[in-house]
Amino acid sequence: MAKLNFHSNPTHTLGVEIELGICDGKTMELANGCDTLLKQIPEPLHTTIKPELMQCCVEVISGVCNNVGEVREDLLGKLQQVQSVTDSLDMRLWWGSTHPFSRWENQQVTPTERYMSLLDLLQELARRMITFGLHVHVGVDTGDKAVMICDRIMQHLPMLLALSTSSPYWQTRDTGLHSHRSKLMEGLPTAGLPTLMRNWSEYVWLVNHMVETGFINTIREIWWDVRPHHNFGTVEVRVCDMPGDIDSVCGLAALIQCLVKALSDEIDEGTYQFDCHPMMVRQNKWRAARFGSSASLVNTRDYRVEPVVTIACRLVDQLRDVAIDLGCESELGFVKEMAARSGWSESQRAIFQQTNDAAEMVRQLTEQSRV
Repeated sequence: MAKLNFHSNPTHTLGVEIELGICDGKTMELANGCDTLLKQIPEPLHTTIKPELMQCCVEVISGVCNNVGEVREDLLGKLQQVQSVTDSLDMRLWWGSTHPFSRWENQQVTPTERYMSLLDLLQELARRMITFGLHVHVGVDTGDKAVMICDRIMQHLPMLLALSTSSPYWQTRDTGLHSHRSKLMEGLPTAGLPTLMRNWSEYVWLVNHMVETGFINTIREIWWDVRPHHNFGTVEVRVCDMPGDIDSVCGLAALIQCLVKALSDEIDEGTYQFDCHPMMVRQNKWRAARFGSSASLVNTRDYRVEPVVTIACRLVDQLRDVAIDLGCESELGFVKEMAARSGWSESQRAIFQQTNDAAEMVRQLTEQSRV
């Protein structure tokens, strides 16, 4: 079996990846424009401004940062360059997790060896993955700890999804959900909530087993809602929809960084492993996908049902000292504002109800999200 070495991070470094849709500036439909866009991006940025599976998506990746302020500055600089190019091409950037009316059948695959291999393996499941998400990496010091944090942070994943939901529409229809993206992702064989793992050795065994039996081609085809990342030495939280602006990205990044640090500190200090029933997390994730920020979630310790706003505000208060240590107190505090207001899925629906025009809704929101 192949050995996976976890590249230790002595501090809780932060990295953020955002996936944005590329829209035609006139029709507001998704445009297969990533290759055209990247030809006008300076070559040194091609490692952090990249294509994704579909040509209607561009991924913008921060460098390794110490805090959320650095992430904001890093992403803003790159987004401004991307925005300048899309403006020149009469394109727009869509900050949402599904597009309201573009059809997946019309989107083109990025023709790299990796993506064509994925297409061959996953077939229509891959072709319909016209979704855009937010991924947050937080550095940890050992593989064992990364696996333990993935298990312990799972109970918080539904709340993170609820705060970020931005995918109510699919194929011209209102799905009735707030996060249809999360349901599309769960159609993949290695996505959704992760399996229970107790240590790094067990994770390595599982990855090798899946590769050696042909279930996946590489470790990169594990798309769990949270996963260890051995090359970066991080815990990567992938559950979130793509929120509608940079402030919300930074608020969620602050909350995730604080959670990972708090859980890491607990492990160092010695704490009992609380066994949260997997069905409880699955139930809460469904509630978050269905109702968004207005969801009520089941407390996994005492089984009381509480609104997302109550849960999020209490957690922010609990993490305040951690945020001070990490230098992200203001960004973490913004999470309370996110929890109290209407979410991005509600914003999409409200504009559509006002205008009865999905293209106008996309136009307004792409304008609001400009940096």
